[in-house]
Amino acid sequence: MTSPTFAGLRAFVIDMDGVLWEGDRPLPGLAEFFAALRARGLAFILATNNASRTPEDYQAKLAGFGVRVDRDEVLTSAQAAALYLRARAPAGTRVFPIGEAGVRQALAEQGFVLTELYDVSARYVVVGMDRGLSWDKLATATLNIRAGAVFVGTNPDRTIPTEHGITHGNGAVLAALQAATDAAPVIIGKPEPLMYRIALDRLGVEPAAAIAVGDRLDTDILGAGRAGLRSLLVLSGVTTRPDLERSEIRPTWVMEDIREITRALQT
Repeated sequence: MTSPTFAGLRAFVIDMDGVLWEGDRPLPGLAEFFAALRARGLAFILATNNASRTPEDYQAKLAGFGVRVDRDEVLTSAQAAALYLRARAPAGTRVFPIGEAGVRQALAEQGFVLTELYDVSARYVVVGMDRGLSWDKLATATLNIRAGAVFVGTNPDRTIPTEHGITHGNGAVLAALQAATDAAPVIIGKPEPLMYRIALDRLGVEPAAAIAVGDRLDTDILGAGRAGLRSLLVLSGVTTRPDLERSEIRPTWVMEDIREITRALQT
């Protein structure tokens, strides 16, 4: 596989978990990577399937690692889900959320009314990562979906990398609700192309002028291909070389981590 060529490159769309950090631990070379992007004058969007945090949370997390980013340089699957719903439903539509602040804020910013436990009046059920997930939340989601609410998943990731190792992700929760309702969710995040399209629109570039960076073949890399972007897989997160060798999903390039990308940007 050839080395990346950055001729004509104007922007990156960069995943975060497994690319920039594991849980609350920054991966080596984080500050230097962003310094190299700024030095080359390359725009970027940090596009994550993790819907639990708000853009401000990500700004604060990166600031703690010595990196400053603007709010508009962050795009979460929760924001993408809220934009998807807003294109289909007016402000004031009732939505039952499973999720943390990232999901609730994104929906509220688009004018949706968030329903509470055991209220079965929602037109949509939106499910994102929720570390406070409970029986009651799952029951309320199940009741609403069975009553006809549209079932929306912010992202399908079955697992996530953490500082403790690989653990369950939002896709595992979606699978439980699908089993309880016999309804398949509408997936918003990667590998669906919507997030990449929103990112490209923010950046003001065509797909040919951007590269997607991620650590997951089944979301980041597959989604990039569906959106018409070239892709760069890093092996610092979920995907291993044996995974890559077994997979039919092929990135444009493969690098060990962001330190290798930085070196390529500096040449």
